[in-house]
Amino acid sequence: MTKLAFSNGLLLAFQTIRSHKMRAFLTVLGVIIGTGTIIGVAAILTGFDANMTAVLRSFGPNSIIVFKFPVGFRVNNLSPEERTRKSLTYDNALHLRERCRSVENVSAMLFVNNSMVNAKYMGNDMYDVNLMGVEEGYASGSGQVDIRVGRFFTDEESHRRMPVAVIGADIEKGLFANLDPIGKHITVGGHEFTVIGTMLRPAASFFGDTDSRILLPYGTMQKMYPNARENAIVVTAINGKLPQALDEVRTVLRIDRRVPYDKPDTFALSTAEQMVADFRQITSMTFLVMVVLSSIGLLVGGIGVMNIMLVSVTERTYEIGIRKALGARKFDILVQFLIEAAALTGIGGIAGIMFGWAISMIARLVFTSLPAAVPAWAAVTGIVVSVGVGLFFGIWPANKAARLDPVVALRYE
Repeated sequence: MTKLAFSNGLLLAFQTIRSHKMRAFLTVLGVIIGTGTIIGVAAILTGFDANMTAVLRSFGPNSIIVFKFPVGFRVNNLSPEERTRKSLTYDNALHLRERCRSVENVSAMLFVNNSMVNAKYMGNDMYDVNLMGVEEGYASGSGQVDIRVGRFFTDEESHRRMPVAVIGADIEKGLFANLDPIGKHITVGGHEFTVIGTMLRPAASFFGDTDSRILLPYGTMQKMYPNARENAIVVTAINGKLPQALDEVRTVLRIDRRVPYDKPDTFALSTAEQMVADFRQITSMTFLVMVVLSSIGLLVGGIGVMNIMLVSVTERTYEIGIRKALGARKFDILVQFLIEAAALTGIGGIAGIMFGWAISMIARLVFTSLPAAVPAWAAVTGIVVSVGVGLFFGIWPANKAARLDPVVALRYE
């Protein structure tokens, strides 16, 4: 088929669509909705993926989070065996620090489950703060501590159980406003602490958009909550030795927790890349489900295109007879109607991309922390799929038009 014949066929297709605007719109409405939904979901998931990947990687490429079950995103719920696992202990952190040669920093992290803690200074209150007991190594190993003013506490202060605290950006703003917080005394859970430092809000954090952290020395936290048993351990590997560090940590903990050689671990080691992989497994499943659901719209749109093209063949039977009488081949008629079907769904695909883009813009306005954006691959895929739907569902009507007998077609009224 020559370029001139293709351009003439495309021009004829647009003229036909323009002469039946409302019919064309209703025909491709399913294509618009299906394509727009896929584009919108892809934009939201792309932004969500970028946001959560930054959060997960904020702990650093060399960090290992040790807990009794995997940290991060899971497809399945906890198994019965995981629910009965014993908590990690402070001694586990000490042994990792002593025996792992590929490890640079180790910090135990003590927290209290199902306990709402409030902080108070003078007449200002902050409710449901994020209280944790950590060690000095947490400041350099977790990637979550960036001191704004003051300093971080030392291991000596932890051993002596000193009543000092380092607070997050929102705690500083809520309790002290324009005051200098250093040296001030705050009340947390009924206990008084001296503020020795404040932290900048992390660029990306597990704790969401708010920074309501209050970090205490590990020993102080133990003294404040003597019944607290939930420990996590943040391990920082030496640069380039993350695999070796993982092996060493696993070996030490299996020995510590007396795990038989033929039994699986009774703890979990989570790295940033592993958590990113788990998260992307979930989002890929979500995207797949949305694609399947949106395909129903494309299927409905494709059936509508096929029906309208059959009507168009019937309406233009006389025109087809004239073209064949003037020498048009079956192939020429076939291509003409396929071009018309592809042009119709292609326009629907472009409208669907605009619809999906509008969804992503609304998502960005509603969720300001979600950088939703239409990825180029989604836009290209939307156009290709839309045109493919038109070609697939346009084959039968086009073939019917191409097989018309010119004598019968010319006699059609």
